[in-house]
Amino acid sequence: MTSVQGTAVDVPTADGVADAYLARPDDGLPHPGVLLYQDAFGLRPHLRSMADRLAGEGYTVLVPNVFYRHGRSPVFDLPEFIDTDARPDLWNAIGPVMQSLTPELAMRDAGSYLAWLAESPFVADGPVALTGYCMGARLVLLTAGTYPDRVAAAAGFHGGRLATDAPDSPHLVADHVTAELYFGHADEDASMPPEQIRLLEETLTAAGVRHRSEVYPGAHHGYTQADTSAYHREAAERHWAALLDLLKRTF
Repeated sequence: MTSVQGTAVDVPTADGVADAYLARPDDGLPHPGVLLYQDAFGLRPHLRSMADRLAGEGYTVLVPNVFYRHGRSPVFDLPEFIDTDARPDLWNAIGPVMQSLTPELAMRDAGSYLAWLAESPFVADGPVALTGYCMGARLVLLTAGTYPDRVAAAAGFHGGRLATDAPDSPHLVADHVTAELYFGHADEDASMPPEQIRLLEETLTAAGVRHRSEVYPGAHHGYTQADTSAYHREAAERHWAALLDLLKRTF
């Protein structure tokens, strides 16, 4: 791994300014870009450390605060270790903010994030990759379908509600996706039950999308997040292996 430089940056959007974290190899050269989408808890030290790890593998990684309309990060008053069973009140604050980020708003923002990466001197020319966690996995799939010419590969981990009967379900963009996709599902995740996994698989296959979908045994929703009670070390390391394999094959 190479040495990494991490900085706070601001990304102009149609609706304001999204604060973000940028991690990149500390060599001043352009590298393949990666847009990392947060989970519901938002931009915080753990996500910065994930971006640093990716940057150490040779990528320029942007982690936007997708909740910027509600303030700069940290948007929520989070404990150092997040256990929602011990702090059920957290969802009272997080839930309405999540609901306010509609697919329309999120994809308008995605265009701004992708444009910022395209203009950065630290990002190599060409399409970028996406990775997302929990709600971020939904944003990954929507972004891949909304901006197919800008996305070469996309991965989502412990995503929820990726294939429902809702009219704006993320899986419905499959016909527009040109990127290669990877999904690492948690097998103990009520938000992504087997029937949704099957529907997602069937839809991607019917659309001719290159993809791989795996279920991680013993893993709960949020298994990659080491600052939460859902963390599962084995599953998290499996996620890193799958993500880096996808990126290396893409770039």
